[in-house]
Amino acid sequence: MSTPNGTAPEGRTSWKKTAAVAVPAVLAVGALATVMAQGVLAASFAVSGTNFQVASGKLTSNGLASYVHTDRDTDDHGHPVALLGIGQAHLTDICQAARVKTPLGTVVFKLTAGGDAGPVRADNLVIDGEDLVGDARFGTAQIGRDAGTLDSVPGVRGPRGKFGLQAGDIEVAGVKSHAWSATGGNFRLKGLRVSVGLDGRACF
Repeated sequence: MSTPNGTAPEGRTSWKKTAAVAVPAVLAVGALATVMAQGVLAASFAVSGTNFQVASGKLTSNGLASYVHTDRDTDDHGHPVALLGIGQAHLTDICQAARVKTPLGTVVFKLTAGGDAGPVRADNLVIDGEDLVGDARFGTAQIGRDAGTLDSVPGVRGPRGKFGLQAGDIEVAGVKSHAWSATGGNFRLKGLRVSVGLDGRACF
């Protein structure tokens, strides 16, 4: 609905304007993620003030690296996270959801992919998570390795002298996580669906 001059009435959201702003931003993030995956640029950006849910029926990868990291928002508030680097990830039934406050009330922004359309793929997936729940199987694991020497996932390496861990091939079923950011290169999202709703359901 719009007024005669084409502007949205006060208190309403102009979805056309939102799309005009969002599409270039999504393209920019995709280009940035590709550069990061090639090891050219470190993952460093201000996170929003809202964490989000990530879920998957099953996650498999040829390697995992992790260390403690701090994400910061635009107000310079710190959010301690476990940075999880996952090389050549394959995920089934992926879901991402965030609760976002708007003038109309709190909405759920939700992205789903995979399912019957096939697995989701991403190179050098990096998730900054508060937690990770699931049933896991690891290949050779190295717990307590210096974060500055991690080498199982290209480009994922922490500060020297800090605690880190890494593993070979991994498989995690029933993945559930609360995260502050997620980046990756060469995403292949089969069966992608994005929805926004006042009464929307989150992933879990």
